[in-house]
Amino acid sequence: MAVKIEVQYALERTEDLPTEEFLHCCAELVADGDSKAELVIRIVDRAESAELNQNYRGASGPTNVLSFPFEPPLQIETSYLGDLVICAPVVAKEAVEQQKEQLRHWAHLVIHGTLHLLGYDHQRDSDACVMEARETELLARLGYPDPYA
Repeated sequence: MAVKIEVQYALERTEDLPTEEFLHCCAELVADGDSKAELVIRIVDRAESAELNQNYRGASGPTNVLSFPFEPPLQIETSYLGDLVICAPVVAKEAVEQQKEQLRHWAHLVIHGTLHLLGYDHQRDSDACVMEARETELLARLGYPDPYA
């Protein structure tokens, strides 16, 4: 495994949560062979997601994924990309609402969040097109359909 990932399950585990291996596979696809890349994926409950969403985005309530890119000081070289925080109950609810297999939705959110850690964004339409095309391509490599179709 090329990418170094620490997975933190910060809630009571259930059989509905993806394995570390699955999460690693999704993030590694995005890193595209960068053997030095490192990140943390933290799986949380609604309360922690809501607190982080409020504190860092000024938005109320939990959200599916938050990305916290790491920006080291200029004189420090590091391969650490940052942290992803994914809210398991929100992912499960969205998968049901969107009639998607849960693992498919998890894959999309890990890929989406990791792309944010690498500097992708979707604030402008042109940037969103680039990011969504990359997400779609990576999900297809995992055998999943276009999440935006």
